[in-house]
Formats: sequence, C-alpha cells, structure tokens
Amino acid sequence: MRYLLLLLLVFASPAAAKGSGLVHVRLVTSEGPIVLALDARHAPKTTANFMAYVDDGRFDGITFYRSARNRVAPKFGFIQGGIRTDARRILPPFPLETTAMTGLHHLDGTISMARRGDPASAGGNFFITVGAMPSMDAHGSEPGYAAFGQVVSGMNTVHRILAEPTGGAMGGQMLLHEVKLIKAVRLDGTAKPTNLPRAWLIQTRPNRAKAARALHP
Repeated sequence: MRYLLLLLLVFASPAAAKGSGLVHVRLVTSEGPIVLALDARHAPKTTANFMAYVDDGRFDGITFYRSARNRVAPKFGFIQGGIRTDARRILPPFPLETTAMTGLHHLDGTISMARRGDPASAGGNFFITVGAMPSMDAHGSEPGYAAFGQVVSGMNTVHRILAEPTGGAMGGQMLLHEVKLIKAVRLDGTAKPTNLPRAWLIQTRPNRAKAARALHP
C-alpha cells in the first residue's frame, strides 16, 4: 500500500511530489535510462548516502556488473551495480536502516543497498529487484538489506540488464559484458556534494624519464 502511494505521488503535481519526501534520480546507462524515486522520509540515512555518491559524481562511469537470475524463473532476480571495491570512490560507512525500521519492502523494482556480512558495510554498491524478494527483508534476528526506493521508469532497461549473458564468479552471476552507468543525475532538490577528494579523477603524470626514453631509445 505504501508503494502504491509512492507511485501516485511520483506522477502527481510537482508541488505534491516536492512534499512527498521523494528524491528522484536518473541513471543513464548504456542500455537505456532508469529513473528512481528514493524515500528520504522513511530511509533518510540510506537515501542521503546514495545521493552523496550521485552529487559527487562517484557513480559516473561505473558499471552494472552482476545479474542474479532466479534459476527456476530466470525472468526474475536482481541486478547489481556500483563502485565495487574502488577505494578512490568510497565514502564512509553508515548505519543499516532495516526494512523493519523503515517499513519498506523488497518489491518489484525496489532499489536496495548491497553489503557484505557486516550489517554496516553498505556503501557504494546497490541492487534493483525484478519481482518481489521478501527474503531480502528483515526477519527475526536477520537484518536483511536496506530498501530505500523504487524504479518509477525504465524497468525495461532493468530487464535488459538482467537478461545479459553471465558467467565467472558469484555462482556464474557476473555479467560477461558489464553495462556502463554513464551518469547518475539528481532530478530535484539541491545537490549536496561532500567536497571530499575525488581521487578517481586524478590522472597519474607519466614518468618523464620513461617518456624521454620512449622518444629517444
């Protein structure tokens, strides 16, 4: 019911959307655009973390690198993207906002934070579900994952990425040809860049001696 309300708010008047607590982001990928509505009201810390990556440009030029298809129903599963382990792009960790805390759930088209075993290890990697995945929600002592928004346009792009050929690690779930995330664009609100170093943009100067030898062997 809550996400039905979210979708209604997304397509309502701009004034209504402004007061809804939603933040909209367009992911421009090599397979097409994906538009997200992030729930800053119910998952404020998770949304703030994601938007810091967006506003800093830390997602620009990264990839979707994983397609985890359901073995029984391969049209369902999730796609995963982000900075992987790129220390030049990573921001400080933040507390896990579980679905039990936020009231959000892993429905079809939900965006959620990927993490390792540590509940507080989420950062610059995320996934988008295709089909409902209640197993990702918090259950008892299991914290689950931090759902924080919904795809409101571009599920056809998500489906195309899910269907890409896979192999290699993670049980053969790694995309053989990663899908480029060209740019992540904030669609409303005021950008709040962290002003932290953007080390991935710094190009190492070539060694002058090596360059000279290359020119004069």
